[in-house]
Amino acid sequence: MPKRTTPVFKRILLKLSGEAFRGSQDFGINDEAVAQIAREVKEVFELGVEIAATIGGGNIFRGRTSGSKGMDRVTADHMGMLATIINALALQDALEKLGVATRLMSAIEMHQIAEPFIRRRALRHLEKKRVVLLAAGTGNPYFSTDTAAALRAMEIKAEVVLKASKVDGIYDADPKTTAGAKMFDRISYLDVIAKSLSVMDATAVSLCMDHSLPIIVFNLTRPGNIKRVVLGEKIGSLVTA
Repeated sequence: MPKRTTPVFKRILLKLSGEAFRGSQDFGINDEAVAQIAREVKEVFELGVEIAATIGGGNIFRGRTSGSKGMDRVTADHMGMLATIINALALQDALEKLGVATRLMSAIEMHQIAEPFIRRRALRHLEKKRVVLLAAGTGNPYFSTDTAAALRAMEIKAEVVLKASKVDGIYDADPKTTAGAKMFDRISYLDVIAKSLSVMDATAVSLCMDHSLPIIVFNLTRPGNIKRVVLGEKIGSLVTA
């Protein structure tokens, strides 16, 4: 059976972790890793798919971890939000070098760097075929970038949340430490929450469940996987009702 050449989704929300930006480094931004992500996004963009991406900041600063070590949690979370802006600027630069039109929108206002997130403006950018990069989470402490991804996906009426990870999908145990860990091809929202599986945090999964928004978790480190998912290939794990 020939492979599909047309996408199964018209509009997607791509959730990128900060760790994806560091590549093989222990910390910071790896230029080649960012360039590779940009090339993958461009491939999907050229299929005519409308793309919004939320960006994490864990390669630079992780607010939750620092908050647990004694730093004021609100301060730590704000620092984490600023780290996502740095990553988003790096990806914006890489995309525009490839000729992809972008708009960077931030939940924290910083007019010299990014537009404030305004839902109608974000929708207009998508309709005008610009990749919309969404940074600074929700702008609120105590909420993860996973929750921001779920929220923004619903606001822009995305058809799916694509959670890019470093493993092939959702497992019943950590595949790096547990031999024989089983990967789920398909799993329900309730099972993800009940089993405390490390997909997205419970708030994000609950939001998606309440609005029947599917989540696909896949391996970003395999070149071409974003395109494969968008073309409907059975890649990764699907979280649905």
